[in-house]
Amino acid sequence: MSQYVPWRTGDERLKLAIVRQRGDGAAVLYVHGATFPASMSVGWCMQGVSWLDHLQESGFDAWGFDFAGYGGSSRPAALAGPADAAPPFGDSVAAAAQIIEVLEHIHHVRPNTPIHVVAHSWGTLPARRVAAERPDLIQRLVLFGPVATRAGDRNTRPEPAWQLITSAMQRPRQREGMPDALPTPVTAQELERWCDAYLATDGTSASRAPASVKVPNGPMADIARMWAGERLVDSGRVKQPTLIIRGEWDDVTTDSDAQRLFAELGAAEKRDIKIAGGNHWLHLQPQRTALWAEVTAFLKEPA
Repeated sequence: MSQYVPWRTGDERLKLAIVRQRGDGAAVLYVHGATFPASMSVGWCMQGVSWLDHLQESGFDAWGFDFAGYGGSSRPAALAGPADAAPPFGDSVAAAAQIIEVLEHIHHVRPNTPIHVVAHSWGTLPARRVAAERPDLIQRLVLFGPVATRAGDRNTRPEPAWQLITSAMQRPRQREGMPDALPTPVTAQELERWCDAYLATDGTSASRAPASVKVPNGPMADIARMWAGERLVDSGRVKQPTLIIRGEWDDVTTDSDAQRLFAELGAAEKRDIKIAGGNHWLHLQPQRTALWAEVTAFLKEPA
């Protein structure tokens, strides 16, 4: 049975879909990235086990949720109109407000229980914002494949409210950053299974040719701004113990990106771990078990 947390933005009342694998230990909330929801990331089963399952088996109370406009959550009005009729929906400020709603819900359900946050890709941006602005809500923070500020050209074109993502756009991401001589980390059959499930996260996907998932464009607009030199969050205000973790071929979080972000973090306890044999989609690849092990070990460290 689906569970929801209410979230209000302007005049709209939306529902944020949450998923939970119950455990008696500390709570862990997973925050997804720019183009696919929790079911396609922390909830995705490979060989019968998802990351949520692993967190639960490791003793955690494991949670995930979908930002507004993704997966099982409400679609805002901005996604119903023409893409160019509204500014990018769901930027890091709006996303941080949603994370806070979910964290406060978890605190209500599990009072006096520490909560850790594991965020991926663009999701690390609003997660850092929440860690800085509401340190009472987060005990430990994991930044998996985080987006960092770069020096680049600024895009002066108007950004749309939403964008369409097809399977053809997602498939290459299993290989991005990898040496050409190496095979794709997962089989073609596994990749197609994921793509089919991804298209099914949007009930309107089959109405378009090619089939596609409509997602908020706020996240991609945020990334474009960050890669043009803007600092959308003050990482120096992040004081919680923080782990940066990434695959060795991650071209979204390069070595220089990780080094800059590491230096910016205000945490006294921080580390940067790079895992062999994976890229930005490490959590959907064979080396995901190494990712899980490192994250679990970090989260289990004593306060």
